Amino acid sequence: MAQQDRAHRTHDDLIDAAAEMFDRYGFAPASLSTISAHAGVSKGALHYHFANKDALAEAVGRAAVQRLARITGRGAGHLAGGALQLLIDATHDLARGLREDAVLRVGFGVGRVPGWCGASRDLRRVWQAWVGDTLRRAAGEGAMTRAVPADVVTATLVATTLGLGTLTGQQSPPCPAAAAGTTVTTLWNLLLPRLAADGVAGALVPSGSPCARA
Repeated sequence: MAQQDRAHRTHDDLIDAAAEMFDRYGFAPASLSTISAHAGVSKGALHYHFANKDALAEAVGRAAVQRLARITGRGAGHLAGGALQLLIDATHDLARGLREDAVLRVGFGVGRVPGWCGASRDLRRVWQAWVGDTLRRAAGEGAMTRAVPADVVTATLVATTLGLGTLTGQQSPPCPAAAAGTTVTTLWNLLLPRLAADGVAGALVPSGSPCARA
């Protein structure tokens, strides 16, 4: 069991190291030697887990899909603002994740990842579809007005969150977490007066609910 746990940790460490090197140098220039050294394992150990760099890139893409699923997979039942608060929290979580997590940045293809051929299109489609679905759930809960078309709100939220990820990847040192969080909060402060139905806005937290921030 201990050997199995070590193997899982090595596998995960290699994925994280690969994402960091892809993010820092680009896909093509990042060598397997550099990745294995960054993970603190031998190149032989890397080849035990991954046949080549393409296989490692596919694993980074899968890990990014799983990490996005953790952001979008929370239930809204415990939130006073229902699906709309869930959406607010998820936009904050993704903006934070794109700043702090190279796997998510590389998976979405934002920042400095020239030559990346991973899951970025699929992830963007998944994120856009989830945002649209959650807005429709919020409308079904009676939390939305008809003032702004849902497709416009979806496009705005997707562009803003992924745009923050692009800025994060291009800046050195990266923009502080507070700056990204403030941008998302400002966006919601602008949107909610037009978006939220009467009597709903007071239950919403544009800066993200306390449980999400924790």
